Amino acid sequence: MRPLPLLAAGLSDPALRGRFPERRPRPADPNWATACHLACAHAAARAYDLALELDRRAHVLLAVAPRLRAKQAPGIVAALLADDAVTASSRLAGMTDRSLRRLLERLVALGAARELTGRATSRLYGL
Repeated sequence: MRPLPLLAAGLSDPALRGRFPERRPRPADPNWATACHLACAHAAARAYDLALELDRRAHVLLAVAPRLRAKQAPGIVAALLADDAVTASSRLAGMTDRSLRRLLERLVALGAARELTGRATSRLYGL
């Protein structure tokens, strides 16, 4: 497990706007300590929700992995689990970019991976 910078992300949380309606909280504000505690709590809840979602997606990927016919599929599954994003042009497991792109698109079709960029070229795939 790694520590996350929760405070920085939490201070821009829209849920804090009830206490500070005109702007983001500042250190000079009288309720700065309360805002920091609320920001950490909201950011921790969001991080926990994201961790649950990524865990669910990882289990789907592992369940689909035996259905893949490519010899290099275990290496690609490991790369998707280890990295935030994988490109089809990367030379993973000795696959050509076309075969890797087809494998990643198959994982997207099976619901085990997502295409993250929304572009037609230079796509990134991840959980």
